[in-house]
Amino acid sequence: MEAQVERSRDLAEGEVVSILDTSRPGCPLIRDTPLTGAIVWDRETLAPDDGQLHLDDDCLGEIDAFVEALRRNPLPTLLLTPGDHDMPRCRALMARARDILRDGVGFVILDRIPVQQYSQEECRAIYWMLGQMVARPVAQSFDGKMIYDVKDQGRAYSTSVRGDTTRKDQNFHTDNNYNLCPPHYVALFCLHPAMTGGINSIVSFYAVYNEMLRRHPIELVERLYRPFLANRQREHYPGDPMVLNRPLFTYDGDRLDCKLSRHQTLSGYHLAGQALDPLGLEALDALESIMAEARWNREFFFERGQIQIVDNRRCGHRRTGFVDYPEPERKRHLLRLWLRDTGRRSYHG
Repeated sequence: MEAQVERSRDLAEGEVVSILDTSRPGCPLIRDTPLTGAIVWDRETLAPDDGQLHLDDDCLGEIDAFVEALRRNPLPTLLLTPGDHDMPRCRALMARARDILRDGVGFVILDRIPVQQYSQEECRAIYWMLGQMVARPVAQSFDGKMIYDVKDQGRAYSTSVRGDTTRKDQNFHTDNNYNLCPPHYVALFCLHPAMTGGINSIVSFYAVYNEMLRRHPIELVERLYRPFLANRQREHYPGDPMVLNRPLFTYDGDRLDCKLSRHQTLSGYHLAGQALDPLGLEALDALESIMAEARWNREFFFERGQIQIVDNRRCGHRRTGFVDYPEPERKRHLLRLWLRDTGRRSYHG
């Protein structure tokens, strides 16, 4: 469906903010019965080893051989493809990861790459190769950045500053929820953890959705299927709409997908000079209050060399605020990939 562009009122400084409307007209299909499957989990039902995968000696040997071949035959990282290297054990492991993401608990923690043995650029190459074995990497910014460095840049969190460039804590969210075609999977590779803090958590939106149905009237749940505004973080062509209008939940009769960020939602309304309706705020608060309960969270401290991959449409993730080491070379540093097998590889998909 062609997106409709609407105009909101002038801001105080005289700037007119346009809204990209991607919501579908008419009544959305709404899931009014509990969801089922392995993706519906909480702390009581999740086994300690659910989602855990380990790189065995054969996989590590393939990675060593890949790095040695790259040292002898250098290529830019973005030109590296799994088809050019013989890595069957790694392929099999990442195929298992893909199966867990699609049909299992919706997240994978891969343990671990011996990062101390490789240069930072070699670590990026290893990560790029393993990521492609799950799905196709896509651009993470309008200018086409494919491998994204997640680290504190000393910036204050604001409507135009991404939270991943700060040390601030985050609410549960889906990456790129304010874009036309968010990634299916989000992968994070820990090169250096924080000195303190930076605790990661994952939540199953399916389990939280079931709890929403149990606790709240269907009218509140239905509001999540109607449009909410979102700040697009100025990640678009100059002059294009700065705000996206989209529902938080969509259901196609089989699969429930979520696009969620409290910060981007509220800042979208602020940017457009509009107020979120009371029912919308109540629905957002109800969703947030359930996710804040420890029962629904899978929590872990990201250790050096670990890779986390999350289904970005059925699971949410967050991290607590953190304090860095004073030495620049020890500061918290993650590498991120966005993976999506549909649409174009460009930012908007």
